[in-house]
Amino acid sequence: MNKKISWTWLPLVAALVLAGCSTPPAIDLQLETPSGYKEGVKPTADRAGAPAEAPLPGDAQWWTVFRDPQLEALVARAADRNTDVQQAAARLAQARALAREVDSERMPQVGLGASATRGAGIDKAQGMRPTSLFTAGLGASWELDLFGRLAGASRAASLDARSREALLQSTRLAVQSQTAQLYLAVRALDAEALIMQETVDAYRDTLQLTERRQRAGDLGELDVERVRTELAATESDALAVARQRTQVEHALAVVLGELPTGFSLPVADWTTALPNIPAGLPSQMLERRPDVQAAQWRVQAAQERVGVAQAAWFPTIALTADGGYASTDLGDLLKWSARSWGVGALLSLPILDGGRREAGEQSARAAFDGAMADYRAEVLGAFRDVEDQLAALRLLAQQSTVQAQAVSSARRATRLSDVRYRNGAISQLDLLDARRSELRNSRQALLIKAQQYQATVALVRALGGGWEVSAS
Repeated sequence: MNKKISWTWLPLVAALVLAGCSTPPAIDLQLETPSGYKEGVKPTADRAGAPAEAPLPGDAQWWTVFRDPQLEALVARAADRNTDVQQAAARLAQARALAREVDSERMPQVGLGASATRGAGIDKAQGMRPTSLFTAGLGASWELDLFGRLAGASRAASLDARSREALLQSTRLAVQSQTAQLYLAVRALDAEALIMQETVDAYRDTLQLTERRQRAGDLGELDVERVRTELAATESDALAVARQRTQVEHALAVVLGELPTGFSLPVADWTTALPNIPAGLPSQMLERRPDVQAAQWRVQAAQERVGVAQAAWFPTIALTADGGYASTDLGDLLKWSARSWGVGALLSLPILDGGRREAGEQSARAAFDGAMADYRAEVLGAFRDVEDQLAALRLLAQQSTVQAQAVSSARRATRLSDVRYRNGAISQLDLLDARRSELRNSRQALLIKAQQYQATVALVRALGGGWEVSAS
């Protein structure tokens, strides 16, 4: 038996057909990762002479592998007071609240209302004579999410919140690594200041010797002024190191969320361990890095919003109900006889909107493409960060070995030159050259050591702040 479809149902039937033909773009986040990193580092002992501590699991506090109580205390202070972390936490709370707000639209809406209307034709018994109508009661509505518009918007908001949560973790990691790097920079400057002071003391001793020999008539005024020049220049360099330490100390205070005026980090020996950081597999790095995870959530949120934009082409269907009182006389409004109720359904399907829905869908698809590009950029940047630091650690280890030989030779040359100068076997210029060479090589060795620590912290950050111990 053939049945005719009522014309009133044609918009809904057409929308259902379109719903089956329109779907959000498929997400392909499966990026090919190499089996290993291009660069690698060989295990080494830390600078304190003891073997480096075993790697921590991914959920551990990575900074504890440096075995420095002062560093651990500073990281704890930064976690509580850093303004960047506080801002990221506030943005996360805002995103979670927005997600709850969007999700609430899927629930039935109930409200209490009252109205007063005056017009003609309200009461048919009165004909066209102006009449007042008073109402009071409860109203309820519930949109049937047949095409997934509300569900998609809710999922998108939830994914945004997850992205903000990952960004909070990324901010915490950045603050932790920044705290560690600034602290290690202070300790490196303390060590450099010690080298400078030892050199200043050596020049003062040489100056006293030179002045005695001048008074004895063995040397001239030129020899004394040469030593005084080297002494003054070294003292100037020492003051420059002190100035740099002050600036780094102030930067550390800001990271800790404290005023530089009241912050002070006492001078101490540099006994921080230099651990070996296992890079693990490249695929594991992508799972650990919070910024990469945040980019993934943003892609998925963008995909959901494409579906929301597509759902705008379909009708909205809402069930409504209301109950309360209605009367043309305000004094009779709350009487039992004035009670009223009603139920209904509302279907809305825009026909002409000037291209608004099409533009909205295009905008959502463009945002999706942008999120995909951002994700790929995050992945590429993550691999670059790891490879950079692995290469730096490998080359710095080789450079440290060579530079240590240079320092040893320079120190021996200075000792021999000092003895021979005191015995009158060499000129003053030879002694000064030897001492300048020792200072230059010692500072260079210290710089390499500082760079090793900085690259180690940077590698931890590039790996996502934690690492898994591979089973052997």
